[in-house]
Amino acid sequence: MNYDWDFGAVWEYRQMLLTGVLGTFRIAAVAIAMGVLIGAVLATMRLAKTRWLQWPALWFTEFYRNTPPLVHFFWAFYALPVVLGVSLDPYVAAIIALSTQSGAFYAEVFRGGVVSIDRGQWEGARALGMRPPAVLRRVVLPQALQRMLPPFMERSFELIKTTALASTLAYSDLLYQAMQVNSITFRPLEVYTVVAAIFFVTLLVLSTLAHLLEARLTRATRPVSATAR
Repeated sequence: MNYDWDFGAVWEYRQMLLTGVLGTFRIAAVAIAMGVLIGAVLATMRLAKTRWLQWPALWFTEFYRNTPPLVHFFWAFYALPVVLGVSLDPYVAAIIALSTQSGAFYAEVFRGGVVSIDRGQWEGARALGMRPPAVLRRVVLPQALQRMLPPFMERSFELIKTTALASTLAYSDLLYQAMQVNSITFRPLEVYTVVAAIFFVTLLVLSTLAHLLEARLTRATRPVSATAR
């Protein structure tokens, strides 16, 4: 099939796509920030020694990790207002759906990073007279952060891609704006090729920066050789 590609029609409506890009970045940034906060709280509860803290956090993380993201979007937008008796706009509903689900995944990333540190390091630091908060801050977290970074960034990339589901709530993200442009230009191949390219370039840049950060953390935490002078 000989298809006559014409990106000029898409370029004509570039402002609409730019609005969508900004909308996507807006919900992604807020959802990541809130997800990290939720994840940190849940991870702390999972690491607690009391079951009345562990079990609610466990059920929360398992529920959100094992249910489809689209269901969370629809529930936040259509069901939550009925439960709360208030109206939520698409932006708020999308933030709630993204941050709660990502918070569940971030919680496992944080918890896994902490428990991956050998227990002997905790005991050794305590034997030197360090209090538990100091052990966590000075001994455990510097090593755990390096191990957390790859899965954390992977989950953040997944969140950015999942923002496309916000278009189902008529939120003005990149995909929603692309659908509007397509309805005007009737050039779906060009429109969605541009959308794919924008996501690809964005995530490629972020991935490259994440690898650079991981390499820097590796160098910073690498033990000094015994033969070094």
